[in-house]
Amino acid sequence: MSPSARWLWMIPRISAQKRREPLTPKQSFVLMLSAIAVGIILGGLLFSLVGVSPLYAYGKILQGSFGSPQGWKEIWRKCIPLMMAGVGLVIAFKAVFWNIGAEGQMLVGAIGATWIALSFKQAPAWVLLPSMFGCGFALGAAFCVIPAILRSRFNVNEVITTLMLNYVAMQLVSYLIDGPWKGKTQHGYPYTDPFVEAARIPRIPGTFIHYPTLIIGVVACVLLYYFMKRTRAGYEIKVTGYSPRAAEYAGISYVKTLLVVALISGGLAGIAGVGEVAGVHGRLMYPYYISGGYGFTAIIVAWLARLHPAGVIVSSIFVSAVLVGGDAMRLRVPLASVNIFTGLILLMLVSTEILRTHYVKVTWGEPTRPS
Repeated sequence: MSPSARWLWMIPRISAQKRREPLTPKQSFVLMLSAIAVGIILGGLLFSLVGVSPLYAYGKILQGSFGSPQGWKEIWRKCIPLMMAGVGLVIAFKAVFWNIGAEGQMLVGAIGATWIALSFKQAPAWVLLPSMFGCGFALGAAFCVIPAILRSRFNVNEVITTLMLNYVAMQLVSYLIDGPWKGKTQHGYPYTDPFVEAARIPRIPGTFIHYPTLIIGVVACVLLYYFMKRTRAGYEIKVTGYSPRAAEYAGISYVKTLLVVALISGGLAGIAGVGEVAGVHGRLMYPYYISGGYGFTAIIVAWLARLHPAGVIVSSIFVSAVLVGGDAMRLRVPLASVNIFTGLILLMLVSTEILRTHYVKVTWGEPTRPS
């Protein structure tokens, strides 16, 4: 054996082997807790490197999220757009339509709501608010249908098209707030004029929790669970996700299925944008203030829920708590370390998903040579 080959005995070979039976719900729950524990340990090492006691850091995180009324208010505020966009992504991913454009769909939904609010200021709330939600849903859905058509008709990768349309939406918002919709009362700042009171979604007093949108989100999760479980269209979506060729052979239209999931996924993200612009800010602002990265974070929410529509309610609250806890530390440790910590927790949770259906096998020694 050559000297260089001797090192092969010291290099482990890691492979994933498919389990005969997937993990039980109890085992899956233990796996999730283990992933969180590993993320917390790694986060503690990170805080130690920047000179902050891990116990102090985690104490502040818990206090800032679950340990104060303000923390709970922020958790519920953040979970609203995550829930709306997340449950829409669940439906898209069930059909193996990889919608990475919820961020842009939120923004065009906000644009639709803003157009209604600025154009019909004299209308009563019972006309304005349903119109804003309807317009936001329609524009978000239309923005998602474009990649669905390109995928079904021309086999264009929807990951690329949905991702690139995010930037189109961002530039469109920037153009509107710097151009035709720039507020006359905003002293040169790139905002629209504030919405009239009738165009603002009611909130729980003393909070930014716009409860009508929260109710819509919870109802959407429950209804979509029933839709996927009990209806023919839901069954067709799942079959298409398992095998598009088998679906076509069974008489299920691939084009129709993609259009349905695109309408639902994009429309719900659009409603999330309506909630942010009319329930939180009361005007159209910089793109990041409206979408806040929720469209991308909602991908994690959908996967943590294991693509279960009703599970999105729980996963969105959990992810919101992680984000709020990270925000509580921003004034005490470097911002980059806070972002790394929240990323570690979410990365550990997502990366362990494969362990539900596979187990890791580690072998040592020189690999066998083909004869």
